[in-house]
Amino acid sequence: MMRRQLNIMDTPTSVDCGREVRFRRSFRTLMECMVPACCAFQQSETVFDDSCSTVTGTFFGYRKGRVSFCIQQDTKSSPILLLEFAVVTSYLAREMQHGLLRIALECSGRRGCGSLYKVPVWSMYCNGRKVGFAVRREMSENDASALKLMHSISVGAGVLPKSGEDFNGDDLLYLRASFDRVIGSPDSESFHMINPVGSSGQELSVFLVRS
Repeated sequence: MMRRQLNIMDTPTSVDCGREVRFRRSFRTLMECMVPACCAFQQSETVFDDSCSTVTGTFFGYRKGRVSFCIQQDTKSSPILLLEFAVVTSYLAREMQHGLLRIALECSGRRGCGSLYKVPVWSMYCNGRKVGFAVRREMSENDASALKLMHSISVGAGVLPKSGEDFNGDDLLYLRASFDRVIGSPDSESFHMINPVGSSGQELSVFLVRS
């Protein structure tokens, strides 16, 4: 899947979800760059509508930095959750090359007490291996700038153009997709990436569990 050399997108580009070829190209681009990347609007106290079963998830980060994960109800809404992972981008990219990526985030606390989206620190497991922690953080000016550039993108992966000092002279890459949201209980929730119809591409899931 990663052996074909592809050109990196120089500007944000919307992706046709119905075409498997473009979907696969996005993932190859992501692997070649060795980093995903995301966005978000200003941090808010917005919460999910319990009836919402499909959300937008975006991985993002600088080429040489750590990976963050952003969840939004849709591409134009304020972020519900923004987490920074302890893993470097190259590690996450290697895991994604195998076609299966399962990120489990666990925390301790009183069961059924409080929103999972307000938990400050999570223990992080990637494909069954503990890889450090994930930390909930506030939205930065750089995040807001990136989100403005990606506001029209519903699904895709690529590189955002540098703009003044916004990106600190480094490339900012992103991977955005739609995710099925599954509520198991007040203490467990998961997000499963939706592949285009007819595609057997990447399997990617993120689990939030309070024990």
